[in-house]
Amino acid sequence: MEDLPDVGVLHIDHVGIAVADIDEAIAFYERTFGLRCVHQETNEEQGVREAMMAADADGARIQLLAPLRPDSAIGKFLDRNGPGLQQLAYTVRDVDAASAALRARGLRLLYAEPKRGTGGSRINFVHPKDAGGVLVELVEPA
Repeated sequence: MEDLPDVGVLHIDHVGIAVADIDEAIAFYERTFGLRCVHQETNEEQGVREAMMAADADGARIQLLAPLRPDSAIGKFLDRNGPGLQQLAYTVRDVDAASAALRARGLRLLYAEPKRGTGGSRINFVHPKDAGGVLVELVEPA
């Protein structure tokens, strides 16, 4: 077997959850689980309003994603599946290198080039049909 380049996964970054109403979802996660909202932003390109929820300063986050419009990826997800688990994200050293390493393994990525993610990060996604039915996000922090 040939040597394949390292993907460079550092740790789990976040779990994305599609929600219809971000304010209601934030309140639910605060009230129910004691999480706190540590970041909010609107990403017009992705068509989402998002909030990062945390239990502590260093651990993985819960990313709440609400659609800005029905034709966004999250809008379509909610229409097909209703609210719920939408993605699993890994922090990687270099999203370009991780994408190339995964392509070398025969996996499809959703974007030819990384896009802007939360807080100025760079992101790409592995097609869920190539990752056991899971939409996997690769996140290179800003």
